[in-house]
Amino acid sequence: MHTLEIESKKITVFGSESKDSPLVVLNTYGGEGESVWNECQALGCPPFTLAAVSNLDWNADMSPWENPPIYKNGEAFSGGANAYIDLLTGKIVPAVSNTISTETKPSFIALAGYSLAGLFALYTAHKTNVFSRIASASGSLWFPDFVKYAESNEFVRKPDCIYLSLGDTETKARNEVLRSVQENTERLCAFWKSKGIHATFELNKGNHFVDSEIRMARGIKWILEH
Repeated sequence: MHTLEIESKKITVFGSESKDSPLVVLNTYGGEGESVWNECQALGCPPFTLAAVSNLDWNADMSPWENPPIYKNGEAFSGGANAYIDLLTGKIVPAVSNTISTETKPSFIALAGYSLAGLFALYTAHKTNVFSRIASASGSLWFPDFVKYAESNEFVRKPDCIYLSLGDTETKARNEVLRSVQENTERLCAFWKSKGIHATFELNKGNHFVDSEIRMARGIKWILEH
């Protein structure tokens, strides 16, 4: 394990000693990268390198466009994803790749995220060809206008596979906006399948906050094996 800092973002790298192993980039809310890594090892994931990014400005870096708060007195979404994508693909991924090996490249680079970072991972595939596999665990696909955007805009590079998951009670949230999440997730999964993308949707027990590290690890395992 080693760490980097790039423009205030902290990147912790856990990984395989095989220099051409896949690289999975994980954007984290509270620095849970090590917990996800440990869950991946417990699940028996194939060898890979995990680059967990923390110290994010969550509601800015992970949101594709501006949106008002969804809770009273909550924080607005300022739509900073495009700027963060530039940082991620232009500086963070190259720096991580160089720390792994200056001679070989990862066999593929994947992007993973939980909650709003799961939404961001899917949005990013519309903006760059860097990531060939996507894992969105309990992704915030309730985000207003995202379904319309995804159905109207092509991926820059068609992902090899997309993993989607939710908790089975997330659709029962009190907030009306959040209640659309399962319908939207299932709709997009079917849409991407119709486009010939190997996509899967997994429903887990519990609400949005249950077993988040385990759920994320399961998503990573799936994209590593498919």
